[in-house]
Amino acid sequence: MKDAYLEVTFRRGRPIAAYYYLPRKPGDRSHRCRRVEPGLVIDFNRTGRPIGIEITAPRKTTVAALHRVLRSLGFGPLRRADLSPLHAA
Repeated sequence: MKDAYLEVTFRRGRPIAAYYYLPRKPGDRSHRCRRVEPGLVIDFNRTGRPIGIEITAPRKTTVAALHRVLRSLGFGPLRRADLSPLHAA
């Protein structure tokens, strides 16, 4: 997968969980996780490359917090279109 994207799980029209998929190779699986901010957990593959960010509390997590984590991993900030799944509710 070349591009990052956001997937949101809803219940009764409210977001209950989300996952921001980072660019990854086919077959990459989470090998270890690291909690970095309240409501944010980074998943790493077996070689230590980040492959995604779990957003365990999407209604409480801020875009600024997500940007800090992305920046710490060497990625740029989210684009407005990246957040469209959250705005759909």
